[in-house]
Amino acid sequence: MVFDGREASPSLSDGVLEMDEFFSDSVGKLLARTGIHPSEIDVLVVNVSMLATCPSLSARIINKYKMREDIKVYNLAGMGCSASLISVNIVQNIFKSTRDRNAVVVTSESLSLGWYNGNDKSMILANCLFRTGGCVMVLTNKPALKSRAMLELKQLVRTHHGSRDESYGCCIQKEDENGLAGFHLGKNLPKAATRAFADNLKQIAPKILPATELLRFAAALLFRKLSGGSAARPVINFKKGVEHFCLHTGGKAVIDGIAENLGLSEDDVEPARMTLHRFGNTSASSLWYVLAYMAAKGRLKKGDRVFMISFGAGFKCNSCLWKVLRDLDGRNNVWEDSIHTYPRTNLNNPFLEKYGWIHNEDSGQFHLPDDYEIPD
Repeated sequence: MVFDGREASPSLSDGVLEMDEFFSDSVGKLLARTGIHPSEIDVLVVNVSMLATCPSLSARIINKYKMREDIKVYNLAGMGCSASLISVNIVQNIFKSTRDRNAVVVTSESLSLGWYNGNDKSMILANCLFRTGGCVMVLTNKPALKSRAMLELKQLVRTHHGSRDESYGCCIQKEDENGLAGFHLGKNLPKAATRAFADNLKQIAPKILPATELLRFAAALLFRKLSGGSAARPVINFKKGVEHFCLHTGGKAVIDGIAENLGLSEDDVEPARMTLHRFGNTSASSLWYVLAYMAAKGRLKKGDRVFMISFGAGFKCNSCLWKVLRDLDGRNNVWEDSIHTYPRTNLNNPFLEKYGWIHNEDSGQFHLPDDYEIPD
């Protein structure tokens, strides 16, 4: 679409084609790899925030793979980058009331209809940050399949600050002053993310950390209060209950902010930084690219615990804890062709180094040649 010069006038078929190509490749590979027949799928959850079609995208998958008539279907739109864990939570709640079920979660994003053609810097950023990607997974509560499972979900907590106007508006799809649609990322986004993150941690920390760490933190808080605030502010140590941190690749500032708040080392955030460098922000699916990096590096061992943290428009912060059920080698995953070149020490943007001078120039001096024609 962009290469054809049609970014100013994308069609619905562009978005549908983008999704169909992903569905055909990823869902087909998942079924072939797991040996699960489409008729064995009891629940289907699809999350694609920026494209809503009728019939739904989930209906397109059901039609293509001829799934059962009684399949339970959920099609999520507009949930942003945190939609993956929302989808997992839906399946989690279904599994609480039904046994021996297979669920397929499809998480991706459509960028074709979301390209911004204006000059608002807060909306241009989305063009640079977001990339196409996706992930498909099978979740099950069948005891017979436990030996084949890679991960077990232990806890999941969702936090939504949509009632706060500042949080609601910091990450929103809208039109600029010229009527051009795009995705606005406000300067107050880091503040909104920090608040949602703090509230989420308050809920999940007691669920995933050992009592000794919780008692130590409580004692440190009490000591600080009794000292009149003169003592250093205590920081809870999540490494006491977590081996790996799987962070949403919302941008360098997001990764830096989480690292600072949790006291993480560069080794802890390496998977997120390298994923952002290699794949950009693939929206809701970015968590699984980070997880794939850990697996490809051979870091995920049986018994390890993985703490996932995601952020999304609304404003939302969702997190969960997974337990690794067997050693994962990461063979045949998305990093297979490039993992040997990572980690990299130089993550500088080569385009910024080459063209960054433009920020120091007078934009009033820029003009298009008289004979240039803007594509329709």
